[in-house]
Amino acid sequence: MSSAQQLLRSQRDILLNWTSDHPAPLLRWLHDEQVLSSASYLSLLEKTPSNAVVQALETVCTTEESSKKFLEVLRDVQDYYCRDLQVWVERHCRNDAISKPVPAPVIVKEKKTKSPIANFFKGKSKGFSLIPEVIAEEELKPGRSLRLANIRVPISAHKTTLLKRTEQLRCYSEGNKVASNLASHIEIRYTDLFVTEDNDVVDSCQHEYFDLARRRARIYVHQACLRIRPCHLFSPQGPSNRPPKRVKVKGIAGIGKSIAVQRLVYEWAIGKNMREFTCIFDLRFRELNLIEAPLSLLELLGERFRYLKEALPDLFTSPSSLLFILDGLDEFKFPLDWNSPDKKIDVNSKVSVSELMVALIKGSLLPEASVIVTTRPSTEAPKRFFQRCCVVLGFEEDQVKEYTTKFYKDSRVAEKVYDYILNNDNLFVLSFIPLYCYIICTAIAEFFSSETQDVSDSKSLELNPPRTVSEVYFCYLLTAVKHHALKASADRSTPRSEVLSLAKQQLTHLGKLAYESLLQRKIMFDTADLKSYGVTPADVQSTFLCHILQSLEEETVEMYSFFHLTVQEHLAALYCAVNLSSQDEVIQALDFWCFGRHPESSTAACLQNIDLNMDKLESLQMFTRFFMGMLRARLAGQLDGLVHSPLQQEDGLPARLGLWFQDQFKSKKLQNLAALNLLHCLLEFHMKETTSIAAPEIKTLYLFKMKLSVADCAAMHYVLQFSPHNLQEFNVGYSNIGNRGLSRLRPILHRCETLYLRYNCLDKQAAFLESAVLKSNECQVKKLFMCGNNLGPEGVLELWNALEHNTTVEELYLDITGITERGTENIVNCLSKNTSLRTLTIVGNDIGEVGRRRLKELQQRRPGLRIIANFVDDLGLLQAYLDWVEEVRADRDQMDSVKNADALRSVLKGLQVAGRKVERKENAEKAEELQAKIEELLSSSTDLMGGR
Repeated sequence: MSSAQQLLRSQRDILLNWTSDHPAPLLRWLHDEQVLSSASYLSLLEKTPSNAVVQALETVCTTEESSKKFLEVLRDVQDYYCRDLQVWVERHCRNDAISKPVPAPVIVKEKKTKSPIANFFKGKSKGFSLIPEVIAEEELKPGRSLRLANIRVPISAHKTTLLKRTEQLRCYSEGNKVASNLASHIEIRYTDLFVTEDNDVVDSCQHEYFDLARRRARIYVHQACLRIRPCHLFSPQGPSNRPPKRVKVKGIAGIGKSIAVQRLVYEWAIGKNMREFTCIFDLRFRELNLIEAPLSLLELLGERFRYLKEALPDLFTSPSSLLFILDGLDEFKFPLDWNSPDKKIDVNSKVSVSELMVALIKGSLLPEASVIVTTRPSTEAPKRFFQRCCVVLGFEEDQVKEYTTKFYKDSRVAEKVYDYILNNDNLFVLSFIPLYCYIICTAIAEFFSSETQDVSDSKSLELNPPRTVSEVYFCYLLTAVKHHALKASADRSTPRSEVLSLAKQQLTHLGKLAYESLLQRKIMFDTADLKSYGVTPADVQSTFLCHILQSLEEETVEMYSFFHLTVQEHLAALYCAVNLSSQDEVIQALDFWCFGRHPESSTAACLQNIDLNMDKLESLQMFTRFFMGMLRARLAGQLDGLVHSPLQQEDGLPARLGLWFQDQFKSKKLQNLAALNLLHCLLEFHMKETTSIAAPEIKTLYLFKMKLSVADCAAMHYVLQFSPHNLQEFNVGYSNIGNRGLSRLRPILHRCETLYLRYNCLDKQAAFLESAVLKSNECQVKKLFMCGNNLGPEGVLELWNALEHNTTVEELYLDITGITERGTENIVNCLSKNTSLRTLTIVGNDIGEVGRRRLKELQQRRPGLRIIANFVDDLGLLQAYLDWVEEVRADRDQMDSVKNADALRSVLKGLQVAGRKVERKENAEKAEELQAKIEELLSSSTDLMGGR
């Protein structure tokens, strides 16, 4: 018998002919069998299919061992290829241990149908066509059932179709066309996402980005729930250890839900994941919107997947092996009645498409089948119908680096861009959303390319990388306009005003559409909507608008949307910044957008005939920040070419705005979100004159439990640095700012008389930072709350050293901060020399007998210092912890925190150590009550915390 090498060399041309049309399965399996290295595999995916196969064959033929592995892989992937190859495999790749029966040849004929939904799916199933038979038909082998053969061949067709449909990642900047970049293959461009369990709570009043960013801060920093890979969504869970049947995956726009689903389908189709399912049916709600007539599930799937039509009855005999992926519930236009009584329907029952979807999701139809539903957070899909609810949190820091590396061909540019993102708080916080990452990478690419080195105009926005969110989006828009308006061939020195003037009319029309739709909370538009604002579908395909608007690709109804909500908000802000013509109009607009005060009569288009739900003001927060950024751009002359008329009294506007912001901080008791939004608006406006007027009026800042991001900390620092006064109270307790956020606030911490940093995911590095603050000659801190942070012995030793010479701190709270016996080594020496400290609490720390002796010695040396080391010593402290436990019980989001669970255990241990030493009866009763409630809470939360 000839060797495997000889066989492959002799049959090279014929194998090339059979596999070069679609080499993806062959290449992936060769990679997973380590025949191809990762670098070689990714390189082959960038080549043309025929060249990829030629090079793969050359690689495997270098050794006998790799040639044998190639033949084994070819046997595994034969179903993806033509009948000729399958017969060749049967003849040349057989062994006594493993052999695959050759499937019966099937000829698929396209049949015309009069089904009411036939046109809806026309063209959707063109990805696969069986190659006509070129050899005599073989009989089915003995023992091979006709049913299995009927399923196997259509499933192979289905997998091949799905592979061809999912192996490319679409590039937003190319509209809906497949990206011309050869690196758009999903294996090259896909970057993993952070998916975790979800409590299914959403604040519908907040802008969805802010709600996720702040909630993500708590979940991500605490690492309460383990990452869930999309292919493990059906992994067993809970005490029963059973896989869930219904799974909901939610996430904001642009977070990567659909791409994650695409990846999951690709992995199943190529035979690498979710292999427990015989068949996956992927359906998009935006397509289902076009079905008006009643139909059955059998009809729906038969039209959507025509090559499966004959096999569907056989597939439905084993529903537990079927997976339905329903993508984009938030885009479904039909009402969903979740509370209607379950109807007795089966796969042949004709009902409306909305009833069909509800029945499938609730499980009244095909209860044994598995279902994944993806949706945005604001869409109702009751948790009771799902055994697992997950949230997509986007990228982690490592994934941002991976994404930039994959985005740019030049590794040096990728490294520079990543470093710039990492060192810019505003961009860093945006970058966890994949689509924002795309916008950032597109907007700042040219700043780091070698072409920019010889350009001199250093004051140009186009040559200075953007610092604020507004500048990022404006750069993205400029890039799009320049590429299309100047046919991608213009000199980079072409004045911006000339570029913008070419797109003035289109930007005006598009901005008006964006703004008025934003007030109505409208995000989907049909052709008539576009035309009413002077935008035509032809414009979308032929101009820069393909970077801004996306068609939803439906065949009978044309629908459009901005490719992300923030793009709509930015265009709306640009429109308003261009069209407001006086200081009074700017002030009236801010009063309206921020606080709901309707403007007086105005000639400005964006202040006429406006209607806004006052309960939804929070949804305009990103828009107002964009507006301030674009207003600054206008004052700097960066919108020349778009502006219709000069802004009256332009020179006096910064001072006038400063007085407006000053008045908001001075005369109003601002809610947390409103106050934070104003700080961000000042950051985006970024004018010293304005901020210097407003900042001194901020006497207290209360952002308790706001789950702040590092960008929020950057906004606070930017504004407060312009205030000459002390902050009477600065409360960012339970905000999860972490070491990075605290570091960003470092320059202003010494001016905070009362500083709340409780439960902020801080560690010893934060203790070192705070120690430096306390050692500063400018330190004004009187009360410092550091409870619930893992400072550890090294951190607190540094704090004691700082307090040795500090003369301002009167109260210090270090409950549950990881102080051990070692952490008390220098406490007596340092604090006995301190003259200002009056109260010290260190309960919930395991300081041991030696530590307790040191505290007694300290008490003797400093009789004026009140030291609380046990929970039971202070009735007020016991009550405070009882209140805290009640908060944790009421707020599931807090119990998602491993740190809070650890803190509860620390409190419990402290109570148990105190034990019978309680002298006062009232304290003893409170201590017993607290202990019982903590034990109950920890016990009830075990399942929620994954048993940890």
